[in-house]
Amino acid sequence: MANTSMWTGSDKYLCDAELAQAFHMSRVLGMPLLMEGEPGTGKTELPIQFAKDNNIELFVYPVGSKSTVEQFVAKFDHVKYLRDSQIEVLNAQRDEKGLDKKLSTGGRSTEQLDDYVMMGPGAKAYSKPNSVLLIDEIDKAPREFPNDLLYALSHRKFILPESGKEISVSEEDMPAIVITSNREQELPTAFKGRCIYHYISFPSPEMMLEIVHKHYPSADAEIVQKAIQLFYQVRHLGLERAPSTRELLNWLKYLNTFKKDKSLAKLVAMDGMGVLVKTQADMKILERNRAQLKL
Repeated sequence: MANTSMWTGSDKYLCDAELAQAFHMSRVLGMPLLMEGEPGTGKTELPIQFAKDNNIELFVYPVGSKSTVEQFVAKFDHVKYLRDSQIEVLNAQRDEKGLDKKLSTGGRSTEQLDDYVMMGPGAKAYSKPNSVLLIDEIDKAPREFPNDLLYALSHRKFILPESGKEISVSEEDMPAIVITSNREQELPTAFKGRCIYHYISFPSPEMMLEIVHKHYPSADAEIVQKAIQLFYQVRHLGLERAPSTRELLNWLKYLNTFKKDKSLAKLVAMDGMGVLVKTQADMKILERNRAQLKL
């Protein structure tokens, strides 16, 4: 049976009560958890850290603009099948000539179509109860991709191409499925109806401090406090792309490579702003408002 115990995070991941409840509901009901929110708020990390914390196998499908359900579920290797068919014909001809040495198909047989099916992360996860499946950034996919997933999510099964083999899983044994979206495009209503939904709000400064402590427990308290203070001031400058949690952690990682005095000097000088601000237009906004930023 799948792991349906309440998970409240780990030493590397802070999971607030609302997120923990949504993730718990999705696993109890055997439904995917659809998470939306700003980039860098920990959507992708949740299934990764859950799998790691519980020693569960993780399958990942990073969605792109050309993603198809065939890539996600399974593909039939027509080239390998054709080659093996030719080898079988050649071996039959060798038998007729009394030749003992035969060409190898690697143990595959064209009589067994499953030998030529390359399973994708979806089929692999459904074949392994108590696993974790991450479908990352589904909003990047073509419109038909989430629609094509409706059958599998509703009936808890995939039909493998060519062979017609069915891979199904019970509600109790469904893998923990997490689907992330940055809302680059709206997802179909019917698709959302098959999911448990949760929006990750951007962390408050207090929660951000807890997140930082999980990643850098030995970091100097003054450096962390000042970095978080400056980080939130930068976020409120009206940038085109406000910095995310991931970028704050990267900045602190950089600052932690120096001794405290030098780190503080870099903070005051706002050294390394390229890790927080990622466009030329935002850099200009930062420069115009630099005098207003206080530590």
